[in-house]
Amino acid sequence: MKLLLVEDDARLAQAVRAWMGHGGIDVDWITHGREVEPALRGSRYDGMVLDLGLPDADGEELLVNLRAAGFELPVIVMTAREQVQDRVRLLDLGADDILGKPAHLDELAARLRAVRRRQGAGAPRDETLRHGPLVLVPASRTVSVDGQYVLLTQREFFLLEALLRAGGRPLSRDELVEVLYGAGDEIVGNAVDVHVHHLRRKLGSGLIKTVRGVGYTLGPVGA
Repeated sequence: MKLLLVEDDARLAQAVRAWMGHGGIDVDWITHGREVEPALRGSRYDGMVLDLGLPDADGEELLVNLRAAGFELPVIVMTAREQVQDRVRLLDLGADDILGKPAHLDELAARLRAVRRRQGAGAPRDETLRHGPLVLVPASRTVSVDGQYVLLTQREFFLLEALLRAGGRPLSRDELVEVLYGAGDEIVGNAVDVHVHHLRRKLGSGLIKTVRGVGYTLGPVGA
């Protein structure tokens, strides 16, 4: 297993490399945002740990640019930010998980394993999912309605895919939390409801129906 660590704190980086090395994980360490894309293009990594406070780049902007460029490897963001809205925004921007600073290295290793499991369980399949005029293609991570592509965040895409695969069966909030974040992850506030709200705004208010006391299911597109 090979990990890319983007961190300008030498002490922390050396500790991460030593800890991961004991578990057989090879860690490449870089300190600047400008080094990230060349590193990803030059080698295959199973995951990346990204510190937001880099000396030459805004971590959030770097994350957005990496996802826009098509890099889909799991990314764990390390940050001292504790506000709920900060964590939700980072997840929406493409982070797979968030680890608070100061980081506990055993927790970092566990979270890396968790996002790797989720990525394997949700790997794109060679198929097309349809719901009326809505078409979702897992392999290309694209969604279109009547041939017009709709830009979704990673979490919105996963939520919509889960509802499509449910075949009309309502999914509970707990089931959707498992799809979006994995078992054992700390989910704060009404994160699932926020993603549902965004999907309704982008694809029609009637797309996702609330089943009182149960959860959510799909309704007509564009309603």
